Amino acid sequence: MNESGHWVHDLDPKLIHIWGDIGVSYYGLAYVLAFVFAVALHRVMLRKNRSPIKREEEEMAVYALVLGVLIGARLGYCVLYALPEFLQRPLFIVEVWNGGMSFHGGVIGVLAGSMYVAWRTKTSLLRFGDMIVSMAPFGLFIGRIANFINGELWGKVSDIAWAVVFPRSEPGVAVEYIAARHPSQLYEAALEGAALLLWLQFRFWKTSAPRYPGKISGEFLMLYAVFRMFCEVFREPDASLVFGLSRGTFYSLFILIAGILLWVRAYKRGPIPEPEAPKAAPSTRKHAPKKKQHAVR
Repeated sequence: MNESGHWVHDLDPKLIHIWGDIGVSYYGLAYVLAFVFAVALHRVMLRKNRSPIKREEEEMAVYALVLGVLIGARLGYCVLYALPEFLQRPLFIVEVWNGGMSFHGGVIGVLAGSMYVAWRTKTSLLRFGDMIVSMAPFGLFIGRIANFINGELWGKVSDIAWAVVFPRSEPGVAVEYIAARHPSQLYEAALEGAALLLWLQFRFWKTSAPRYPGKISGEFLMLYAVFRMFCEVFREPDASLVFGLSRGTFYSLFILIAGILLWVRAYKRGPIPEPEAPKAAPSTRKHAPKKKQHAVR
């Protein structure tokens, strides 16, 4: 606690230290756990006949989406948040320790990866996308938790009881003189992550939404955009404003529009037939010949 009574953030961003600053970071672990969760959930979907791809196609899909997320999120950060630095030093893109990752770029990367998977598996892009977005909020949840542990992407100055002092917000300044801020990372974890995950899982498993390809994807984009713009009210902008808006809010407007268009398109097209349950393999067991029965007279 500092003199104002607020907790001073002192969490170590490394779960395990190997040598110097090299080790296992919570942020890197968040990516790993996100994909482990997605694969585990996909296995359940396969058993319930709710996945548009086959078990043998899963590994290829995972590789495509991992590459899409990592490349898209990093390239998106460089272009959307640090373009001058990127143009001056193109190798800035590989300095993952300098800067960060962008959700909006990650969306484009996942879209590219999903298009590749749909092409390879000859399946519907919208059905595959609906399945993917129903899992994605878990990654957003633990990613924002990792942001909080790292003491980055803090909120605006505030004196609310649960405000946190982030030493990295004012480097070189004594802790007692650093203003407390909204822990906006936790707000985003709760809304963009936990709340969105619960809603989309409900929609995927308990409603007819999957029969309207693109509907769940549209809801994901719309709700994420609304939640993100709400949380941006409490978050300190980490780049210059665009038309008076934080970049997170400005880019989320396009996400919102895309979500509305997807949802309306799915609604107008109507439902598709429910997928057939997998047929049981014919039995190869030989049956003993029936004995001739004589009527009792």
